[in-house]
Formats: sequence, C-alpha cells, structure tokens
Amino acid sequence: MKKRQWILGLVVAAAIVALMVWGRDKIHFDFRVFGAQLALADWRKIAFALGCIYLCYAIRSVRWALLLRHNKIVPLFSLLGTQVIGFTAVALIGRVADPVRPYLVAKKTGLPLSNQIAVYIVERLLDLSSMAMIFCSVILLAPAGALPHPEVIKRVCYGALAMTLLGAFFLVAVRLAGEMVAAFLEGLFGSVSKKLGHAVGHKIRAFRAGLDTMRSLTDVAVVVGLSLAMWGLIAVAYLEITTAFVASPQLASLTLAKCMLLMASSLAVSGFQLPVLGWFTQIGAVATAMSVFFGVAAEPATACAATLLAVGFLAIAPVGLIWARFEHVSLRKVAAESGQAEEELAV
Repeated sequence: MKKRQWILGLVVAAAIVALMVWGRDKIHFDFRVFGAQLALADWRKIAFALGCIYLCYAIRSVRWALLLRHNKIVPLFSLLGTQVIGFTAVALIGRVADPVRPYLVAKKTGLPLSNQIAVYIVERLLDLSSMAMIFCSVILLAPAGALPHPEVIKRVCYGALAMTLLGAFFLVAVRLAGEMVAAFLEGLFGSVSKKLGHAVGHKIRAFRAGLDTMRSLTDVAVVVGLSLAMWGLIAVAYLEITTAFVASPQLASLTLAKCMLLMASSLAVSGFQLPVLGWFTQIGAVATAMSVFFGVAAEPATACAATLLAVGFLAIAPVGLIWARFEHVSLRKVAAESGQAEEELAV
C-alpha cells in the first residue's frame, strides 16, 4: 500500500513539474504581485475559514466516538487529540501516515487495531459519499451558464451519484450478508490469484466489522448528518478563502458552484500527498485549475491556492505538534509503528 501511494504521488508530482517546466516561458510570474495579493486579502474571511476547519476536527472526534459506542463508550471529545495528531502526521509525513489515527485510537481506548481500521474505512466512505452529495447538489442546482463546460461537469456529477448509490447498496449487502459477499468475492478474485482473493475477503470481513458500529437507522442518520455538516463547513471555508482575494475580480466574485470545482481538484491531488513536495504539487494543481477554469491570473491563483493549502491542510500542524509534545508522541515513530501494525494485520 505504501509503495503504491508513493508511486502515484511521484507520478502526480512529475506531471505537475513537467507542466510547470512547459509553461515557465509562457507564464510570466511576478512575485511582487503575488505578495500584494496576499497583503490585500480579507484576512477576516480567512480567519473565519480557519475556525471552520478547526471545528471539523471536533466533529471528527465526535463521529469516531459515536462509531465506537457499541464496542466501548468514550466521551465525545476524548478522541480529539488522536484526530489532531493523526492529521498533523499526514500533513508533515504524507498519506503513508494515514494509519496513525486508528493506531492512536486503538492505544487510547484499548480496543483492537483491526476494529479501528474498520472504523477508519467506514469514516473514509462517509467522507467520500458526503463530499459527492454536496458537490453534486451544488453543481446540479447551479443556474445555467454558471460553470464552464456544464455538460461535462454534469456528466461527472451523474457518475458520482451513481457510484454513491452503488456504494450504498454495497454497504447494505455487506451489512446484511457480509460473510456471503466476502466468500463470493474471495472466490471470484481467487480464480485469478489466491493471494488476491484472500486479501479481498479479508478486507470485506474487516469492513463488515466496521459497519457493525451502525446498528440502526438512527445510528446511520447521526453519522451521515455529522459527515454532511463537516463537509459543508469545509465547503464554506473554501468559499471564504477564495472570495477573500478581493484584488482579483474572478476570485472575489467566485460562486459556490465554481468553488466546488476547486475543492474537488484539491481533494483529488491531496489523495496522493507526499511529504513537503506534495504541498507544492497541490498548490500547482489548484492554481492551474483556477487559471484554466476561471481565467485567474497566475499570481492571485497561486496566492489563493497556497492559502487554501495552509488553512485547509497545514494549519493543524502547529496544534498537533504541541499536542503530540504533551502526549509524549513522536510522529515519525508512531507513523512507523502504525504502518508496521497495519501490514501485520494484512498478513
């Protein structure tokens, strides 16, 4: 898994670097204009966006605690430290540090790591589904002419909604007949490779264990509601940051529908996050999207993309480093331990 993440991340990074090299003679970048864009930005809107992002970590703590309550009841905000430290590890080390959060929760609660990995899988699916629902709702309800290439974007939305519905049906099937689904897929993939079949069966059974955290429609409604609220806050934060750049007419007047496109491009690149280098690839990708989709000049696009990264992804790092210090947690050590523990579980 780690090797695949690194390979995908390097491919994305190489593509961004190639694009920058290709366009360096075609795009004239003025660092004075870049600095002026930052200086003229409405920092009150950016501060409000930062508050929204910080609130999302509290919601993550509440959601994880609720997903645990059938195995162990913990205070709703008792897992806030694990979320903050875990996302700090991802921001500084890269996506290879994703297992840090379930690993820290397992250590804090005394529950098996396999159980927390299952909760993590459910959490990721909730995030993807919530983001897809918000994205598609905003895009499909946007007035005519509000977006570039609307026919292409709407096709993407319909595809995302179809995938979300298929995912929901799959969740129901696994929840009601997880062992049968696991056995069927294990046999199907096992006809190609026994090792692959065994791995797929193991993942489905682990996922089934994670779904056991939601035992009623009320459980589902609560965690879905929290997920939608959290991603709604993230969307508001993105919109506040982009419209804070008042010196750029295209950004200052950006609509929520257009902001969704930037948010989607940012999340797509962050899925292959590499340490440090990934920051610049993400800035480059989002700035390029602003220029291509909305005609934003290079300087305000880069300033806005850098601010989106700083507030939406890196702003938790100072808090996480301080929290880790008080908790006597070494990020590198816990990242290595969590990765090794995950690999042992897979074996």
